[in-house]
Amino acid sequence: MNKIPYLGVFALCTEKVALFPAVLHFNEAEAEKALGVPVVRADVSMSFIIGVLAVGNSKGIVCSELFDVEGKGLANLGIEVGHVPGKFTALGNLILVNDHGALVHPDMPEDAVKVIENKLGVEVQKGTIAGIKNVGAVGVATNKGMLLHPDVTETELKVAEKALQVPAEVGTACSGVKYVGICAVANSNGAVTGMSTTGPELGRIESSLGFM
Repeated sequence: MNKIPYLGVFALCTEKVALFPAVLHFNEAEAEKALGVPVVRADVSMSFIIGVLAVGNSKGIVCSELFDVEGKGLANLGIEVGHVPGKFTALGNLILVNDHGALVHPDMPEDAVKVIENKLGVEVQKGTIAGIKNVGAVGVATNKGMLLHPDVTETELKVAEKALQVPAEVGTACSGVKYVGICAVANSNGAVTGMSTTGPELGRIESSLGFM
């Protein structure tokens, strides 16, 4: 597990908390310092791919109605979990969200959209990034900025910026991986990414997410 660089698959971060699976070995104190929030060891219905199955912001966390987010101390932190109906289960891959808005898979049904809007307290816009419907897998967003797949079109970029109300840049992580959402987790305080991420990539992450 230590050698797998795709932290966005396994972890979830908001302005209030960072969820990491118990099986992931890393320096917890360094992660808390970088992200400025408590790290909670958690899982989604006994699965360690938290970042694939769940997504959230300061208002709460959402996952499929088939699952539940379990982590010691979440309730004490005031973290509420909402359950989204329908066939879509990998919500972390399908939703790009911050505290201002959300961009979701274009085929997301309206009843699911309403739950997302209600539980996360944001307006939802449907769209794609680089022609890819799994927008959560190809973007990283904070309340300061976004990093998106480098093949995003100008129109898609503008839609994403309008939906989340922050500026966006393009780039890669983990030595050229365009699916930046599976490579890193971030909030307005900082970011954590795989060790294979290069210096220039780190620089782009810092500038796009508003750390410079």
